[in-house]
Amino acid sequence: MSTVVPSESSVWETIREAIRGSEQDYTQAPIGRSVVLLAVPMVLEMLMESLFAVVDIFFAGRLGANAVATIGITESLMTVIYAVAVGLSIGAAATVSRRIGEKDPDGAARAAVQAIALGVLMSIAIGTIGAIYGAELLGVMGASDEVVQTGGSFARILLGGSGTVLLLFLVNAIFRGAGDAAIAMRVLWFANAINIVLCPMLIFGFGPFPALGVTGAAIGTTIGRSCGVLYQLSHLTRKTGRIVVTSEHLGLNQHVMRGILRLSGTGMFQNFVMTATWMGLIRILTGFGTAAVAGNAIAIRIVLFALLPSFGVSNAAATLVGQNLGADRPDRAEAAAWRAGLYNTFCLSAVGIVFLLFAPVLISFFTNDPEVTQYGVRSLRIVAAGFFFYGYGMVLTQAFNGAGDTWTPTWIALFTFWCWEIPLAWVLAHPVGLGATGVFTAAAVGFTTLAFVSGWLFRKGRWKTKKV
Repeated sequence: MSTVVPSESSVWETIREAIRGSEQDYTQAPIGRSVVLLAVPMVLEMLMESLFAVVDIFFAGRLGANAVATIGITESLMTVIYAVAVGLSIGAAATVSRRIGEKDPDGAARAAVQAIALGVLMSIAIGTIGAIYGAELLGVMGASDEVVQTGGSFARILLGGSGTVLLLFLVNAIFRGAGDAAIAMRVLWFANAINIVLCPMLIFGFGPFPALGVTGAAIGTTIGRSCGVLYQLSHLTRKTGRIVVTSEHLGLNQHVMRGILRLSGTGMFQNFVMTATWMGLIRILTGFGTAAVAGNAIAIRIVLFALLPSFGVSNAAATLVGQNLGADRPDRAEAAAWRAGLYNTFCLSAVGIVFLLFAPVLISFFTNDPEVTQYGVRSLRIVAAGFFFYGYGMVLTQAFNGAGDTWTPTWIALFTFWCWEIPLAWVLAHPVGLGATGVFTAAAVGFTTLAFVSGWLFRKGRWKTKKV
């Protein structure tokens, strides 16, 4: 018996189809093709999301270490926003994908409306706090007086406009859950194009635009994200989409909202545990000076540029798991998760090798300060050393969530990050005496541990019985 190997032209045709977007039943199509059709636009979407922070730090890096530290510390505060956004997204995507798998598009549209209503309410509350107390929060995170003075306005604007982040994540999760990943990708292309144009103009001044320094980066980013949200909402009402919201779906539905809140509440806590870990690590790191914080900030932005595409592959797995469980095909759901994990591991391993070899070159794009560069190179190499293990861990965590089993990855995160990674970072940094290097090492160990624990629990298969 011969094995048919896809030709190069068929692979590229599949990739082109993924970018264009196409109607596809992901409960029937070949698993490998389904992963690619969903993952390619999701990878490009995540690349665009990470590009916001990279663009900001690229241009603001020309303003000095205080500006870079401002962005790094503010982004660590934004992890709370990301936790809420991704948590809501977990509930929305799991519910929408399950309804799509059950061939219930009206139920998917109702779930989308309830999720957006929750997102708007949380956006108002979080944005108000951020706009009022942004500068003070920098101080709480251990920023020096110079950093607070330089970045107070940046923090207030970025945190005050954090509702745009929440809604971008949430509505794109709705599109992904419906299998409409190409639209989610185009939203981020549009938002980033606006940010890339506005960011340098507002930072350095150009024509009618004043030179606002690092504050200009916050304004450009917030405007770009706001435009992306408007694009999302307009697409939800178009008749050509896989999920179409009409006047019949408007209004609050307590039953649907409770279901989303149940999943999202756990998802928010899960992602708060995972992302707020960075706040703890940054708090330890601030004790070693602004250069250590700035170097780590640059390294982590580069790492996120590699890891966020992997979240794209992970989101593809979550969609396939949710839709196939909805279609009562649990074995296919499991096979899709393992296949996505394999693809993710291959890609991350290759990126990790590049980071290990070319870390000094990559860091030099963002700073010419020798002390900042030293810390940045060290952080990038240590974290990248564990990339081989991260691929499966990231995919399987999202596979649990796609199945509606949000508690399993929450307990995994509590153990690997709060009970293991943060204490390890403090021990390595202080009693062992490794300083900032100990913090970088603990981050790599934590994510590696997550991969092994997730794989062990995923094989047990209890997630297949969850109801959404």
